[in-house]
Amino acid sequence: MDPTPKSESAGTYTPDNLIAGDFPLVTVQVTIASGAGAQPRGAVLGKVTATGKYIRSLSAANDGSETPRAILAQDVDATSGDVVATAYIKGEFNERALTIGTGHTADSIRDALADKGIILRKSVAK
Repeated sequence: MDPTPKSESAGTYTPDNLIAGDFPLVTVQVTIASGAGAQPRGAVLGKVTATGKYIRSLSAANDGSETPRAILAQDVDATSGDVVATAYIKGEFNERALTIGTGHTADSIRDALADKGIILRKSVAK
């Protein structure tokens, strides 16, 4: 038996600077609606009123999802079926690391997210 310790690599970690401060993070499980396609960590999500499912928030939507409510905490692919995923509903985030839907800008969604406890920063706290 070889007494030399062995190590294994489970993958690599690449920081994305999504988290921008020490404000406590709160996560929930959400359902990303089938047909929403591939969504990256950091996507700004809105909730479809009729179904309670989440999709990327677009300003031109008129189904409730036009109001930003959460930030996706993991990459997901909801191309062919609903996906249960983790989303942030409170915390401090780097606006430059977000994936913001068409028609929105960081400035245009800042207040809506702040009302829900999501603070956007222009740079990462050091």
